[in-house]
Amino acid sequence: MTTAATATAEGDAPRAERAETRDGAAGGRAGHVAAIERQTAVLNRNFELLYRRSDVHEELDRAEYLLLSTLADHGPMDINSLASTLGLDPSTAGRQVAAMRRRGLVEREADPADRRRGIVTPRPEGLARAGLVRERRTESFAELLADWDAEDLATLGAMFEKYNETVARHYLA
Repeated sequence: MTTAATATAEGDAPRAERAETRDGAAGGRAGHVAAIERQTAVLNRNFELLYRRSDVHEELDRAEYLLLSTLADHGPMDINSLASTLGLDPSTAGRQVAAMRRRGLVEREADPADRRRGIVTPRPEGLARAGLVRERRTESFAELLADWDAEDLATLGAMFEKYNETVARHYLA
């Protein structure tokens, strides 16, 4: 990425110059962390913008998509494990699962080893819808990032993965 010379919605000044004047200090760890704080705020706003201006989530809302993707990746889980994996309160995960069960996206069966535990399994309809949403999201990102080179795409993917792993270690461990 040509980060030092790339301008964004904040104006025509390169990012490094904006960070220096906004944070009052050039570079250094504190300056980098301040730039990350600001950019995550913009990133969250941009994700909301993309969500509102897209029909990608007509099949499933974001919570349903993430829950089904988690079940597809990790296999059937009980509510507590699912909640822990997603960083949710078990009661929130239970409500989401109940709503998805009514829509025929998942099923919840008693665990044969412990009938008090319910095991949540994605249904074929839920997996098909999650696959469609994943496909649409991937196409949307491919279109948005069409002028990025492969190295920039790999760097962004690696940094998002590292960030998400750090959040999971810090808050979900």
